[in-house]
Amino acid sequence: MARRHRDVLRVLIADIVGGVREEGEQLPRETDLVEEFGVSRGVVRECIRALEERHLVSVKHGKGAKTDGWADETFLVKYRILSANEENGNYILTAFMGFSAPTGDDGNSNHHGVFTPTIAGGKGFGAFDIQSTAGIALPDGGLQRLGMPVAWNTALQYRVFHYFWPEFEVNYTWWPNGEREGETQVFLTPGILVGRIPIHERVGVTVGFGYQVAVTKNPMYNHSAILSGRIPF
Repeated sequence: MARRHRDVLRVLIADIVGGVREEGEQLPRETDLVEEFGVSRGVVRECIRALEERHLVSVKHGKGAKTDGWADETFLVKYRILSANEENGNYILTAFMGFSAPTGDDGNSNHHGVFTPTIAGGKGFGAFDIQSTAGIALPDGGLQRLGMPVAWNTALQYRVFHYFWPEFEVNYTWWPNGEREGETQVFLTPGILVGRIPIHERVGVTVGFGYQVAVTKNPMYNHSAILSGRIPF
């Protein structure tokens, strides 16, 4: 794919993934995209075709392209390999097996099941702790399109006033194959967690907010707000 094709395609993907183009929204007409990006109609058509191949839009002849947004269903199984409380080292090592089933809408599904084996570890040093995970996505098909991205995430946290955890996270992804073969992507995410707040006996709640910013060229998207919640027990 020519560089101009790639540039336009990345902008459109970022708009869809980042929520600029809402689910079900009609994309601009070809002539509008030609004027917006300063490219030929052939370039725009190639980009729309590439978005359709990635299942990010659905195209109906005479009606243009629309974004679709319902995602694949995900599942996670984990096994604690070893751990220790604060008096005995304050560490943990866990294995995960994630799986996503291709249940999403046509415009927002991988159209293949994806297994994600992951190893995670953490170590506390008083009020400070570090957590890190490493995993690889293994699709059951569509390898030429999806590839097998390798992801590594590390978060640094510091506890303040018992329930507040300011944190800084680094997310790194490398594509050894697939459409993005040889590419890397890095996001930096400052944020804060609040928890674990007791609710009833062993049940508690933890909420978090962060803002993710890309620091490498040609990311899947440039920035994104993240809101999370958990009810551990």
